[in-house]
Amino acid sequence: MPNLNPQSRNQPEDTDARLGRNDSEFRIDLDRIRFSRYFSRLSAVTQVIPQAGSGTVVHNRLTHSLKVTAVARAIAIDLIHGPEASTIAELGGCDPVVVQAAAAAHDLGHPPFGHLGEQVLDRMARERLGLPDGFEGNAQTFRILTTLDTCDAAERGLNLTAAVRAAVLKYPWARDEWLGVFPPADQLPRGVGMDRSDGAQKFSAYSVNAAEMREVKSAYPEIALHQQTIECSVMDVADDIAYSVHDLDDFYRAGVLQHTIVSAELNGWLTNRLALSKLPRETLVKQLRAPGYSLELAWRHVQAKDSWIADAEAFAESVLRVQVDLVDGLLAVPYDGGLAAERAVAAFTRHWIDRLKSSISVDSRPHVRSGHVRLAKDTWHDVVVLKFVHSRFVLDRPDLAIYQRGQARVIETLVEGFHAWLNDPDDAFRAPRRLTDSVESSTQAYLESPGRDVGPAELERLGRARAIIDYVASFTDAQATSAAALISGTSDSLWEDGRSL
Repeated sequence: MPNLNPQSRNQPEDTDARLGRNDSEFRIDLDRIRFSRYFSRLSAVTQVIPQAGSGTVVHNRLTHSLKVTAVARAIAIDLIHGPEASTIAELGGCDPVVVQAAAAAHDLGHPPFGHLGEQVLDRMARERLGLPDGFEGNAQTFRILTTLDTCDAAERGLNLTAAVRAAVLKYPWARDEWLGVFPPADQLPRGVGMDRSDGAQKFSAYSVNAAEMREVKSAYPEIALHQQTIECSVMDVADDIAYSVHDLDDFYRAGVLQHTIVSAELNGWLTNRLALSKLPRETLVKQLRAPGYSLELAWRHVQAKDSWIADAEAFAESVLRVQVDLVDGLLAVPYDGGLAAERAVAAFTRHWIDRLKSSISVDSRPHVRSGHVRLAKDTWHDVVVLKFVHSRFVLDRPDLAIYQRGQARVIETLVEGFHAWLNDPDDAFRAPRRLTDSVESSTQAYLESPGRDVGPAELERLGRARAIIDYVASFTDAQATSAAALISGTSDSLWEDGRSL
């Protein structure tokens, strides 16, 4: 496959005539992403916890993406002016605008209801609709940019440069590339997952878009097969930083993070670290509510997956640092909405963002589980501990689980309802126009994809299934709820709820 130039597009454009002689190719890409309806939609898609129950202080996917963009741009500028500038250049460069575009686009593929929606759509896609590569938010992002979204410069997609398309490939492989491949976990790229009986857990392109993924990667011959580009790794690090810090702001403001239970867990591990290290895993699992037990399990999991960087003393120092700054600092004073509380949140966020983004390392030959741009060892462990607090004391809460059970049912209702509708020969013609158009284009894409050797009926089935998943994934949280009520016959607001279709 010939190498592309990073500024190559799917189709040539008369840039000077269209947008003025001083606009860069990458700036055009950034503007197209920002003006996309998929980007605007993110303002009404859940990040972790819904705004409906916690007010506008809680991040949504759009505010998260904007903050990732700011952090990523700062890192990129530091890199190209820092001591590793020559190494960065040898690996394909790090254009700050490409980094901004990738950061703005990185969550476009997220469906309604955050990661819960992603999990349910993947299950429904594979088990109910028979799509072998299911659904994955990163793969959906690449599909939106290259296939689903539109602009006036191309028949399909946003006609972005190869550099920007490559910069969103956090997991640059298709799901089936890792099917049945079983090397040790610490020798697998991050995101592939422990169980590969049905392929990679995370991936950046569906089979129908895999050829284009490989093509844009060819613009960077210096980058190994399963490695991110420099600009992608900057975006990925910035995403980790924003996720681990800004989401904690949300949970503090919403009153979800409680000083007593978080302190008990972290202090329990710090105090009994040696004794906990000697307990069998089965004991830890059976007594997860005992202080320190969950954190010990998390440490063992990290140690098994990332032995290349995991360090017991660095982990303990990070636990202590989080205990002092987050628990005994921010959480020690309950949030009351006042100016003093807001200043405390701002100070905590600024301190941790500055700490993390100023501790970037560059590797010319990184470990397979890392990128060329990564956090230094101490801050890498900090992010692990911050994410543990997020997971243990927010995502595992029973009240959130109840709410998510209802959200899962909404996604299931939509997939089942649209699947039944499109398979009804007497009524399929009345399905929403955007959905029926998508069926046609998806079927054509499967027909044209390399190595596809199936009959017309199977092509039609695959195209219909992928179109349903694309359609449901494009809803906001509110649109999904309204459409599910309509298609299940429980809504009495036809014209109001019907606008979501």
